[in-house]
Amino acid sequence: MSSNVTFHWVMRRWPTGLLRLYVAAMCVWLMAPIVIVVILAFSGDGYLRFPPTSLSLQWFAHFFGNMQWQRALASSLIIGAIACLVSTTIGFFAAYAFLRSEFRGRKLLLSLMLTPVIVPSIITAIAMYYLAGKLGLIGNFLWLGLCHAVIAMPVVLLILLAALHAVDPDLERAALGLGASRLRVFCRVVLPIALPGVLSAALFAFLASFDELLISLFLAGVHAQTLPVRIWNSLNLQVEPTIAAVSAFLIAVTTLILAIEAILRLRFGQQRRATT
Repeated sequence: MSSNVTFHWVMRRWPTGLLRLYVAAMCVWLMAPIVIVVILAFSGDGYLRFPPTSLSLQWFAHFFGNMQWQRALASSLIIGAIACLVSTTIGFFAAYAFLRSEFRGRKLLLSLMLTPVIVPSIITAIAMYYLAGKLGLIGNFLWLGLCHAVIAMPVVLLILLAALHAVDPDLERAALGLGASRLRVFCRVVLPIALPGVLSAALFAFLASFDELLISLFLAGVHAQTLPVRIWNSLNLQVEPTIAAVSAFLIAVTTLILAIEAILRLRFGQQRRATT
């Protein structure tokens, strides 16, 4: 409420030109580090220097040709796929249960599933590390994927709650009244309508896992180093231009996933408007 009042007060008090200038300055301030990293990724120098004296693709070639970096990339993809599958599946059924069922402790359970947003990541990482140490799961890909799924769960759950809220319960009742089974209603009515939200949740879950550093730093061990952990270790040992190339690659992956999510939402929105 107070943020809305502040926003409207600023809109009334500030001249339009000054407000646009302020917004443009903030955008430049936020985008400048990303632009600098991308430029450094194409540097032809043997060390990080801005602006670079020459341009080259040698550091991308080193990244894609180095087995250690490729092993880290493969680990990130495997762990991200596990986290995406687990969090999206559990989040979908949980969101459906929260919206369609009334049971004792529903609000408490929802709050527990959203706690990774509130609890600092370092606390979560330490707790998972102690549990993994007792169970001998340090460096286990499946365990890392499950831990990343816990971190991605709040985002997935919120997206799917919004997506399933758009599913009219009367459609489900009509299908059940016409003789369809509960499973058939779920697969033929609920899932197609909520599919854009499911795909968005899956993409954001993968992205949350792919960029996760802190939990991977505690749990990866030697054999399951992810790309962010490999970047961290390289920064501690030697600051080489390959890190800029890897960072640019991560930025490109993030941008691509966000673009795919936007395109899917736009396409499904157009199809929904066409059918109505």
